[in-house]
Amino acid sequence: MPTALRLFRYVAIAEAFSWAGLLVGMYFKYIAATGELGVKIFGPIHGALFVLYVAGAFAAARVARWSLGTVVLGLACAIPPFTSLWFERRVIARFRASTAGSAAESVAA
Repeated sequence: MPTALRLFRYVAIAEAFSWAGLLVGMYFKYIAATGELGVKIFGPIHGALFVLYVAGAFAAARVARWSLGTVVLGLACAIPPFTSLWFERRVIARFRASTAGSAAESVAA
């Protein structure tokens, strides 16, 4: 798997974990009203990982030759919590299937 796709995968997973941390922090800040430490910690972490996810999506799109629709879907999946995981698994599976198919064709030729 190309480095750009591998890094995109790691960032997508980390972005989902940062969403979880931010949501827990928001619960304690707004629902339990016990403090805002979780938001202060996970807010900037999630923000940085969001930016890395977007940059990683563009890099992975270039390497894997995603269609414009796939790029738009990947960028949209950065917004709702945990959808980056779904998208990452989808595109990695498609990439592996396409490279396995092309490898089988070259062996048969």
